[in-house]
Amino acid sequence: MSTVPKHSITAEEYLHRERKAEFRSEFFRGEMFAMAGASANHNLIVLNAGSSLREQLKKKPCRVYPSDLKLRIEATGLYTYPDLSVVCGEPQLESACGDVLLNPVVLVEVLSDSSEAYDRGKKFEHYRTIPSLKHYVLIAQDRHSIDCFTRSTNGSWNLTSCQGLEGKINLDALGSELVGADVYDKVVFAS
Repeated sequence: MSTVPKHSITAEEYLHRERKAEFRSEFFRGEMFAMAGASANHNLIVLNAGSSLREQLKKKPCRVYPSDLKLRIEATGLYTYPDLSVVCGEPQLESACGDVLLNPVVLVEVLSDSSEAYDRGKKFEHYRTIPSLKHYVLIAQDRHSIDCFTRSTNGSWNLTSCQGLEGKINLDALGSELVGADVYDKVVFAS
């Protein structure tokens, strides 16, 4: 019985391929993993959350980046594309290309059936190793539900949740909030 060995690539090869690719991929331990497309609700929620944060942060030294900006987790080597990344102060970028972020303060992921377990599990394990990260926000796209993990001063992560349109999540590191009614504006759930 023979086993075909996996072809491993370097991070540099991944970045070279990714910058020319039509479709986005994550990269971890020498392998590229294709990312699935997003639904209409997913895209609307990302836009709503990003617009809300951008408006609240206009007069602050923070920037909101959409999902086309790659993130590299230095401690683990994962390259991925969060749905939203927020940086306060100067963004630290991996290279002169300016397409790989290193120092987010807030990361937002919109959950789907295919990504929820990964986003809550392994991906969060990677994200927790980012020293600058203060809030990790998970937004459901099939119901009114927002979870936010906040890093405490002792390094532990505390969960805050809101259900419904009236609820809100405070993002203390930004001095801002995500309100359910804003995040889910014009989002229609399948019946």
